Amino acid sequence: MVLLFIGLMLSMLLASLNQTVLSTALPTIVGELNGVDNMLWVITAFILTSTITMPIYGKLGDLMGRRALLMAAIVLFMIGSVVGALANDMAVLITARVIQGLGGGGLMILSQAVIADVVPPRERGKYMGLMGGVFAIASVAGPLLGGWFTEGPGWRWVFWINIPLGLLALAGAVFFLKLPKHSGRPRLDLGGMALLAISTTALVLFATWGGSKYAWSDPIILGLIAATVVAAAAFVAVERRTAEPIIPLHLFRDLNFNLATIAGLFIGVAMFGAIGYLPTYLQMAFSVDATTSGLLMIPMMGALLVASVVSGQLVSRTGRYKWMPIAGGLLVAVALGLLSTLTPEAPLWTICAYLAVMGLGLGLSMQIMVLIVQNSFALREVGTATASNNFFRQIGATLGSAVVGSLFASRLTGLLAERLPAMATGGEAAGSNSLTPALVAGLPAPIRDAVISSYNDALTPIFIWMVPLALIASVLMCFVKEKSLATSIEHDVLSESISEGNILITADDAPATATSSAR
Repeated sequence: MVLLFIGLMLSMLLASLNQTVLSTALPTIVGELNGVDNMLWVITAFILTSTITMPIYGKLGDLMGRRALLMAAIVLFMIGSVVGALANDMAVLITARVIQGLGGGGLMILSQAVIADVVPPRERGKYMGLMGGVFAIASVAGPLLGGWFTEGPGWRWVFWINIPLGLLALAGAVFFLKLPKHSGRPRLDLGGMALLAISTTALVLFATWGGSKYAWSDPIILGLIAATVVAAAAFVAVERRTAEPIIPLHLFRDLNFNLATIAGLFIGVAMFGAIGYLPTYLQMAFSVDATTSGLLMIPMMGALLVASVVSGQLVSRTGRYKWMPIAGGLLVAVALGLLSTLTPEAPLWTICAYLAVMGLGLGLSMQIMVLIVQNSFALREVGTATASNNFFRQIGATLGSAVVGSLFASRLTGLLAERLPAMATGGEAAGSNSLTPALVAGLPAPIRDAVISSYNDALTPIFIWMVPLALIASVLMCFVKEKSLATSIEHDVLSESISEGNILITADDAPATATSSAR
């Protein structure tokens, strides 16, 4: 069990590390490949493909079994990493990120769903907590590793490092992952997959491009919004009629699923909207270098790690979990309120303290919400339910990053134009678009203060605007029904064979070794 779980943690590490390790290496990568204007696609390609494939992996895992799918996802991710390491232009690099995303969506979902196959719900909390800790570690280690590789052996090692990690994860799946086998030929929801891909692609693109590459009123953005709505409506119509829907609509009849999914989406918006631009803010407003800005994020991730592990242990010991995401949402709201009060004169320890509060809130919320969703459905639907929950949280993260980034950029441009004389830094274009931390540090004091205050006033008010999202998430979790956590695993073999004979057996009639999931 220990070796299996190490393999699952490595799979989760591959996916989560890949989302952070490029942050510090990307400027060098796109510079060497002459593709600064296409930098956005390096990030968008992975987010898009991984988000689309999440529910697909979840559904296929329930239908076909998760072992082979997990191995396929690891192999796909490794292939993408090799292509990325050998890339000699931006087209190849973006293709590599697409391939990585095709595998990355499976790594994130299947690693969590496999736990449900081998660990009873009552014991699952401590394992899910450790999974949350993997995300915390990756969020700190990724930028540091990316910077070290870029300055040392070269940026291509950002991709090569995935090969030994992938081989270890693959070995864990091959030798230690023993799951119930699924018989029969699955019926695939190809129409649902296609419509989900179209709607998600349109949503991610208009959220990423709107307000930055194109104005919100641009016909391209309006067309993407229309495509999102139409494809989503068609998706719902298809899912109501297909035999094996990729996101079964009956999931939304479960109150706990709805509450945890909506709350998770709001927390995703607040989390990624808040932390996505903090390193840039810290470099510009507090005049710290890139490495230091990454190190300042450690208190948040350290607190997230501790909260995830401790909350998981408490769930396993007590069986109580409802209070955790409620408290987590309140802590996130408090942290956002505190971050909105930041000024360039604030000591760095206050930033670390505020981020630690944010980490505690996220650690009490994220993995527990997944546990609530998993505990609401029978094992045969755990993968689908987990993937659906993560899909909407990923959508929230994407929207948070995109909308906050757009607001931040537009506010910053306006404030710089208002406070910074165009000729002070060599012309209007050079003045606002070429500002770097090193350049700002060398400016005359009045101009430097104007730039710093502009960065501060552009970002910190946005934090307070996100407080209601965290509060709504906390309020929603108050209505969760705290269902008991089963102490053994139901593999549905008995129920499936019984249903074929049209015989109904209640939980009391079932053998003691096949405990029914708390519904």
